[in-house]
Amino acid sequence: MAENNGQPMIEAQGLSKFYGNFAAANEVTFSVPRAQVCAFLGPNGAGKSTTMKMLTGFLAPSQGRASIGGHNVATERLKASEMLGYLPENGPLYTEMTPESFLKYVGDTRMMSGPRLRERMTFVAQQCGLGEVWGKAIGKLSRGYRQRVGMAQALLHDPDVLVLDEPTSGLDPNQVRGVRDLIRSIGETKTVLLSTHILQEVQAVCGRVILINNGRIVFDGPTSELGTEGSAMEKKFHELTGDNPTAA
Repeated sequence: MAENNGQPMIEAQGLSKFYGNFAAANEVTFSVPRAQVCAFLGPNGAGKSTTMKMLTGFLAPSQGRASIGGHNVATERLKASEMLGYLPENGPLYTEMTPESFLKYVGDTRMMSGPRLRERMTFVAQQCGLGEVWGKAIGKLSRGYRQRVGMAQALLHDPDVLVLDEPTSGLDPNQVRGVRDLIRSIGETKTVLLSTHILQEVQAVCGRVILINNGRIVFDGPTSELGTEGSAMEKKFHELTGDNPTAA
């Protein structure tokens, strides 16, 4: 288990999700402290998205408990959501809105208003590079810009915890670099759980890796233990999640 350097901000305790006899997630247990960027990895169908949806309250677990900032996601949903920013993969956006009107709407739903909302909208617009498309309909934006709008809504209320599912999907190399820099900066004071298929991204921004396969955690430790080069990390990933995986 990776060293816990502070108060847990994300906690999964025995999280399981069953569909009949199939376990999409099975007894998933881990915690992530403040000021840590943690990668959550696994092959397609391993249980990553299911676990992230349970952590964020978008999916009820069959058993187990999820907490954000010490708040039970099931019984203290509003308190947990106040501390959480979530970017789902291919997250829903209102395509007839502009980034400006969409973020104002998101702020309104979070009871933000006045100078604070304006300040945060200005901040996320700058951080996510939305200036050129601020007044354009989201439906007319490229996938990369839509992804940036999704990142902006996750950051808008300045949450202590960010859960990001494929945050650089659809971005060009320059945009990817900008998002990675932003995640590194955020991770200095906040908690980030990051799901990605890009191992270079893990090496660039994450200090810890949790690896899930067939619904169970098969590795939890420093990124360096998976290898310092892409080829070494790919080999270790395959060893832990391939046809005949070996436990770490």
